[in-house]
Amino acid sequence: MPRTLLLKNATVVATMDDEQREIADGAVFITDNRITAVGPTAELPADADQVIDLSGHVLMPGLVNTHHHMFQSLTRALPAAQNAELFDWLSALFPVWGNITPEMMTVSAQTSMAELMLSGCTTAADHAYFYVNGSRLEDNLEAAHRLGMRYHGVRGAITLGRSQGGLPPDHVVERDEDAVLKEMQRVVEAHHERADDAMIRVALGPSSPFTVSPDLMRQSAVLARDLGVLMHTHTAENSKDLAFSQERYGMTPAQFAEETGWVGDDVWHAHCVHLDDHGIKLFGRTGTGVAHCPCSNMRLASGIAPIRKMLDHDVKVGLGVDGTASNDGNDLLGEARQAMLVARVRHEDPTAMSAREALWLATRGGARVLGRDDNIGRLAPGYCADLIAFDLGDIAYAGGQIDPLASLLFSAPRRVAYSIINGRTVVDQGRLTPIELPALVEQHNRLARQLVNG
Repeated sequence: MPRTLLLKNATVVATMDDEQREIADGAVFITDNRITAVGPTAELPADADQVIDLSGHVLMPGLVNTHHHMFQSLTRALPAAQNAELFDWLSALFPVWGNITPEMMTVSAQTSMAELMLSGCTTAADHAYFYVNGSRLEDNLEAAHRLGMRYHGVRGAITLGRSQGGLPPDHVVERDEDAVLKEMQRVVEAHHERADDAMIRVALGPSSPFTVSPDLMRQSAVLARDLGVLMHTHTAENSKDLAFSQERYGMTPAQFAEETGWVGDDVWHAHCVHLDDHGIKLFGRTGTGVAHCPCSNMRLASGIAPIRKMLDHDVKVGLGVDGTASNDGNDLLGEARQAMLVARVRHEDPTAMSAREALWLATRGGARVLGRDDNIGRLAPGYCADLIAFDLGDIAYAGGQIDPLASLLFSAPRRVAYSIINGRTVVDQGRLTPIELPALVEQHNRLARQLVNG
């Protein structure tokens, strides 16, 4: 028999549908893992197998994180990397990450997912590009299965060691690019789910122009398209990134992306802080997506991405928290707030981005970037049952009841009261249900000390 769930009496239901409806005293009816009805509470069925009264709550779609490096939660606030720009930051951390074990990969992914889920994230793309000591993407998939997160695992790679002109030390790279391509194919064939309600999807993601060869970029693009999966990489993150592309390849990052086959509606790029006008028009014209990571970009002094200009040129834009050692958190609602604020700072214009636009990027924008705008990112019949609710009784929202949806960003963001992923309640009255947090935190801290101490 189908299982039903009714979420009723929400102060407002922000649907993020094409009409951008905000329904007062709203409700959502769920059957198994699908939304079957959305509307005023009085117009929906009154009974279900489970009923949750959301009086005093904002109910909205789960947030979509389009760029992360979950393993980096093991090296948050590392002193050697606290005050460094991107290249120096990576140079300080590469040797430490060289000691990562499969257990560390799994536990760090669990920690990142737990923190994301508590901030309202229900879908996350994790750019896992570091493979040493027997680590595999399966280590992260294990965490996703346990936590119940909708997970896009990007099988990345770094192959261009320092001796070949790349940034990473030789001992942490995967030197055999043919073997990398075979492993990418294996992971896709073993784990990529093609159903529209897929919980696990796999993408291919050579890390960046300064960590892999152009040949791997080209061949991975061909492979991804042969396999029918998406492609993800870093592009134009900071000024040194720009200089590297110009000096080594004689191209801008956007030109490099185009030359290697990395534009199209099956591609998204992280950061794009220094994407030039040519690149913005190229991305908009080809349907290429961007993962905007404002906190990390400020943390590493990379700059502020021209998101308003990208949106005006119809570039697909979603939000990402980026690595947990360059943020150093996993708060996607906080990232949406930061996206709103930095757009205003960049343009010195308070209308450059509204709270609702930022929430749109965090939901519909992210779904579009990940090729899932037809099944996640909005509350509508037939869509996956990924929903979050915030308790307006929290002191953070005191005085903000006139516009409770905007208050989620203008006030200091707080943890969700409820999170439902694929029809399953994973945060219940603020408590994460799939895992015991104190035990996870203790294990994570022990492994982090072990990692840093070598």
